Amino acid sequence: MYTPGANLESDVSTLRKFVRENPLCALVSTTSQGLVASHIPVVLHERENGFGVLRGHVARANSQWRDSIAEEEALAIFTGPQHYISASWYPGKSTHGREVPTWNYVAVHAYGHLRVFEDTDWLLEHLRTLTDENERTAEVPWKVSDAPPEFIAKLTRAIVGIELDVTRVEGKWKVSQNRNDEDADAVIASLDRLGTPASEVMRELVRARRPRKSDRPS
Repeated sequence: MYTPGANLESDVSTLRKFVRENPLCALVSTTSQGLVASHIPVVLHERENGFGVLRGHVARANSQWRDSIAEEEALAIFTGPQHYISASWYPGKSTHGREVPTWNYVAVHAYGHLRVFEDTDWLLEHLRTLTDENERTAEVPWKVSDAPPEFIAKLTRAIVGIELDVTRVEGKWKVSQNRNDEDADAVIASLDRLGTPASEVMRELVRARRPRKSDRPS
């Protein structure tokens, strides 16, 4: 992923937090049919050494699990807040006009090799972990055990487990860090005026990622 220095995020705890908060990824792998992508939720299992392991599942009918070339790296793409940034927001638009629009966004790319699991115990443990992680915000959290065992057994036979052992990870926070204070303040003000949930999130990201004055060259 092309990442200018100002946009680079390499702090492991920050990257892990982002993956946990944005668990739906695009899992891309090289198969005998070429590149294939599936959009699946995953659970990050941290390790002391390295970033961790991503575990998810796909439908058994999805040939990606069967056709992926084990020797080739796979890629899990996580995306988060994003917003269009209009050129009209910059003060320079009304003075010299040399401004263009852009797009602010946050993304994390995790690379590794895929492993496939068809073991029932592995799948059930994964499903319990996946649902428990994502049911935390529910008023009455649903558990796998809430459904009839024979129903869960039938559905489990229709899926295959996927594990990505992450060997490298890249983080990109493209949130106006390349602009001067005047431009960044204008972006923040314009996002604030929009007043949408997406603009409010991006406004706070731009504000949070501004370099501290003590860190700026004199």
